Amino acid sequence: MALVLAAINLRPGITSLAPLIERIADELSLSRGFISLTTALPVLCMGLLAPLAPRLAVRWGLERTIMLCLALIGLALLARLAAHQSAVLIGSAIALGAAIAVAGPLLSGFIKRHFAGQMSRVVGWYSLGMAIGGAGGAVLTAPATQLFGDAWHLGLAVWALPALLGVMLWLCLPNQSGSTEEREGGGLPWRQPRAWLISGFFAIQAGLFYAIATWAVARYHEAGLSMLHSNSLLSFIMLMGLPSSFLLPWLAQRYDARYQLLLACGVITCSCLAMITFLPRVVPELWAVIMGFSLGGSFALSLVLPLYEAGSPLAVSRWTAMMLFTGYGLGCLTPILTGLARDLSGSYQLPFMVLTALALVMILMAWLLGRGRRQQR
Repeated sequence: MALVLAAINLRPGITSLAPLIERIADELSLSRGFISLTTALPVLCMGLLAPLAPRLAVRWGLERTIMLCLALIGLALLARLAAHQSAVLIGSAIALGAAIAVAGPLLSGFIKRHFAGQMSRVVGWYSLGMAIGGAGGAVLTAPATQLFGDAWHLGLAVWALPALLGVMLWLCLPNQSGSTEEREGGGLPWRQPRAWLISGFFAIQAGLFYAIATWAVARYHEAGLSMLHSNSLLSFIMLMGLPSSFLLPWLAQRYDARYQLLLACGVITCSCLAMITFLPRVVPELWAVIMGFSLGGSFALSLVLPLYEAGSPLAVSRWTAMMLFTGYGLGCLTPILTGLARDLSGSYQLPFMVLTALALVMILMAWLLGRGRRQQR
């Protein structure tokens, strides 16, 4: 319960902005490039600060550090009560990114410590929790805003409630410090080629997810779909991450097919992005549903990979920290560059063409990961 609740809180602070981003930009007179920082800065922090996670766990303990991260998430979301000040909006995004950066690697270590015999199944619950949080932020923020008299800052701040509930639950868990061997272990696995491949794959899939979460509604609306229809398509994308986040890790463990499934997710994502780019009005619901399934699955499967590359909870945290550091550090650029390309070109078609090309690179990364594993055997 603690793991799933923590996972739920890792995404709403970011995805809750998507249904409101055009309105916020207009009301605060912000450019699309600047407002995209609300998505990009958390992702950047999630990358740059991830290497701090193992050090903080050594100092304060795994469970207590995760609890403090949830507390920071709750405070950052409460700060959005004053989000009509653009500085508060950006500052809350930075605080969110810092908390998620530390919590992410440590939750992987938590899985390795307590669920070593059933990692893929538990990662399925973990990624399902993140998918629920991401989908909830995208789908429920607009109704919450209407419930609060169309006050968008209240619709954003309401997501502090599950974070504060998570703090109370994690306070009840016993705090455990790592063994001496874990605490004296080396740093991040910079010299491991497979760590770089895993990080590269994670960077592309994360960049695609956050670019789509930020700009898919605007792309559909530009193509002539109503705002209500465009928001519903984003909801489909987010909601379809729920079943795939749980199902694909289970299938990967049952049939030992992690890399084949990664490759399939890359192919599906690339095909769907091509449709959104060139034919966005042709059966858009179908492509939104399929792409949501593949994006959720590729994220869940990438979370599993460090668990099989390291032997101890803190070692897993270090592999995951490197994956998040390089992955989010590069992936955060995607929503920014998408917004800037829209400002420069006057259309979302050109940036979405680039996103499609990135999906082709993701396919290559998945193929190299599977090929490297077969050679090791």
